[in-house]
Amino acid sequence: MFFFRKFVAKKKSMDINFNKNEDHNKMLVSELKKRLAHVKLGGGKPSIEKQHAKGKLTARERVDYLLDPKKPSIEIGAFAGEDMYEEQGGCPSGGVVVKMGYVKGKQCLVVANDATVKAGAWFPITAKKNLRAQEISIENRLPIIYLVDSAGVYLPMQDEIFPDKEHFGRIFRNNAIMSSMGITQIAAVMGSCVAGGAYLPIMSDEAMIVDKTGSIFLAGSYLVKAAIGETIDNETLGGATTHCEISGVTDYKAKDDKDALDKIKNIIDKIGDYDKAGYNRSDALKPKENPEDIYGILPKSRADQYDMYEVIKRLVDNSEFEEYKADYGKTIITCYARIDGWAVGIVANQRKLVKTAKGEMQFGGVIYNDSADKSTRFIANCNQKKIPLVFLQDVTGFMVGSKSEHGGIIKDGAKMVNAVSNSVVPKFTIILGNSYGAGNYAMCGKAYDPRLIVAWPSAELAVMSGNSAAKVLLQIEKASLKKKGEEITQEKEDAMFKEIKDRYDNQVSPYYAAARIWTDAIIDPLDTRKWISMGIEAANHSPIEKKFNMGVLQV
Repeated sequence: MFFFRKFVAKKKSMDINFNKNEDHNKMLVSELKKRLAHVKLGGGKPSIEKQHAKGKLTARERVDYLLDPKKPSIEIGAFAGEDMYEEQGGCPSGGVVVKMGYVKGKQCLVVANDATVKAGAWFPITAKKNLRAQEISIENRLPIIYLVDSAGVYLPMQDEIFPDKEHFGRIFRNNAIMSSMGITQIAAVMGSCVAGGAYLPIMSDEAMIVDKTGSIFLAGSYLVKAAIGETIDNETLGGATTHCEISGVTDYKAKDDKDALDKIKNIIDKIGDYDKAGYNRSDALKPKENPEDIYGILPKSRADQYDMYEVIKRLVDNSEFEEYKADYGKTIITCYARIDGWAVGIVANQRKLVKTAKGEMQFGGVIYNDSADKSTRFIANCNQKKIPLVFLQDVTGFMVGSKSEHGGIIKDGAKMVNAVSNSVVPKFTIILGNSYGAGNYAMCGKAYDPRLIVAWPSAELAVMSGNSAAKVLLQIEKASLKKKGEEITQEKEDAMFKEIKDRYDNQVSPYYAAARIWTDAIIDPLDTRKWISMGIEAANHSPIEKKFNMGVLQV
């Protein structure tokens, strides 16, 4: 009876924790959806009404009309620019909408300037987001469609967007490279297209322009008047009739937005099949375990432990996986599974306290020598077998201390980073929780070229946790003040700690990372399977051309 009561008490405690976690994580997802709804308004309802008054669809309406309605789609960089340009009035979604979806059944990327945001002007983050879209297209050899409606570079910030390697000009360089690679590029000019931006549609394979609302010119009528004294209106200078009948710059004239989008659909519909990389896929099966349980499994506090096996069971087909080296290097789980039918190799941080064969305890979320070694071998195996890799990140970093250092943790960590860096199969990274320090690198952070990288609302990205960083920064601040002869009371120290931690916590937020496109999106955990599946399908367009080679290693 005593043991039964103890069991019931433990179960009730687990249920309470599950419910608390569930409430917390569902609130985070609710906040995510609320913020997405706000972002989707672009420049706001009055700006949308002005767009409609001109007979034009908004960027999002254009994308939605173009994409197959009954097929899945994912949006890249929805939070780009969030809270970054408040002095300039904001730049929702970086002033451009980027979606991966299907047009006439063919997987494509669509890039649409949002003219409701500063007339579609290019901010620094706009260029970064456009380059990310082109990078995805290049890596996966996906057709890309540009829906152009932009006033060009945002002049007050021209020094941050004009001349550098990753600035505005790189877009047109990529147009040329993509064309030489045989990647289909189609552009529709559906509004302004001025100055340097005029090269983007014309460097595409085919370009169309909407009559009366679309225009292309290197300099508008006012600048032409100022530069050479010529008086001319914009329509005569660079409208649809001029470029379809006189200059030959554009290939098709459309009567309105929908007509232009229908023409794009008809062109895409005629594209032949693509060479496939040949990733293994069978019939998709839903997880046996309820994916919604993830909300209750993932703890409210980023410091708390949980069992990553339970998360994996709710992400993979039929909740089945084959674990590699199950009893070795237990702080990282390595296993083969299927997601939406696609074969994958999963590398996941185990977040439970684990016990080794030697009876030693290892902290969950920390990478030890043996787990780094195991991961390196597993990544090599997946490359040999041509199996895409999925990284489930909840990592605080590598183990520190004399035992780890004497055991060669730097060497073992370097081997893992080497394997991730040189991997030739497509990689996909999901940040569930912590993503700190070198752990971010070893678990395929943005710097290591994941085809797609997304975060759950529970994610944190930083060199270290807010609490740890605040303590370090507080010590530095105190030392500096003491040198100046200032007395620091406990009250003042507490206030300093709070100020530092609040500032740092803002920077570890997943929204801070998404605003700067360190991640491609913040997603509801229930959308994880869709992102991975669409990502592998996209990667299947691009056959592997390199051999896996890790170069020189200190074994």
